[in-house]
Amino acid sequence: MNRRITRARIKCRHLAKGFRFRLPRKLHFKNPLAIIDRYILKKFLGTYFLATALLLLVIAMFDTTEKLDAFLTAPIKETLFDYFASFLPYFANMLSPLFVFISVIFFTTKLADNSEIIAMLSSGITFRRLLRPYMIGAAIIAALTFLLSNYIIPPTNIDRINYTNKYVKNKAVAYGTDIQLMVRPGEVAYFSRFDNTIKQGFRFSLDKFDGKVLVSRLTANSVVYDTTRMYHWRLNDYMIRDFDGMNEKIRKGTNLDSIIPIEPKDFLISSSDQETLTTPQLSDYIEKQKMRGVANIKNFEIEKEKRIAQTAAAFILTLIGMSLSSKKVKGGMGLNIGIGLALSFSYILFSTITSSFAINGYTSPAVAMEIPNVVYLIIGIVLYRRASKF
Repeated sequence: MNRRITRARIKCRHLAKGFRFRLPRKLHFKNPLAIIDRYILKKFLGTYFLATALLLLVIAMFDTTEKLDAFLTAPIKETLFDYFASFLPYFANMLSPLFVFISVIFFTTKLADNSEIIAMLSSGITFRRLLRPYMIGAAIIAALTFLLSNYIIPPTNIDRINYTNKYVKNKAVAYGTDIQLMVRPGEVAYFSRFDNTIKQGFRFSLDKFDGKVLVSRLTANSVVYDTTRMYHWRLNDYMIRDFDGMNEKIRKGTNLDSIIPIEPKDFLISSSDQETLTTPQLSDYIEKQKMRGVANIKNFEIEKEKRIAQTAAAFILTLIGMSLSSKKVKGGMGLNIGIGLALSFSYILFSTITSSFAINGYTSPAVAMEIPNVVYLIIGIVLYRRASKF
């Protein structure tokens, strides 16, 4: 045992060449990123990307087994580039907190078992200083997660969702009835029925108000949305009634091309539509739908807040993992990994539960998605204080 600690201490002295210190005084930094920082960062990020690749391989294998009939039916090019090219980054990003936790637990437990952490601390490195490369690694992962979830993955989700709707199970909303929404302030549109497969609505009306006074009403037996031009609608068998006090002016016609600033996706909302929008698009969509009086936008608000909360999760779970596994325990790596898996899965489950609070109106989406971070941050601080008392 003493020989192992001595060898680890010699190794840590070699790693700490980036420091200039005199025992027993506190450390003085020579380089902003010392050799020991690079050593821990290399292990952290290397383990993270390796764990991500291995677990994604397992997930892809199970997904292939589940959707084998669809994969045999679809062209292999669409399966590889439309589905898996989006599916794998999507799940890697969604399970990033799990991968971070497993990585930190795995390599930190190994360092502790080899007595390297004991040697580092006995060489004059404080526990707080030892945490620095972990936080740098967490910052790198958090930045990558932020870019993926907010800007890169959402556009690719369009191809993945279209693929599953076409070959696996169609979850797209094909039609709607009794649709009413505000087009712009003072203008309210109504569809008796809208068929999204042919982009056609029936018994359409558009009312314009000046305050509480109706000044114009447009009705049409049917309207067709032109997908080649934004907000372009063709009205069939229309009638426009303009009101001026007790006077009324009526105009009729067979066909009329009109610009009405709404699209079918504004009122036919599928369960996964929020995953296809980047964060700036998500913010614009939420504001626009609130102005229109659309009620079912909770999933969009939750998705936006989840992306922010997930970025902070990398730091919190790194703190918990490092504090939990920095001491050598009797159960060894298996016990720490078991605890780490339990905590990481409980974090993901807790996030799912709190999101239902926002859906049911108990809390705002921002509060609901930050509750797990606050709870686990408190756990992390408690574990850190206990672990720092070597």
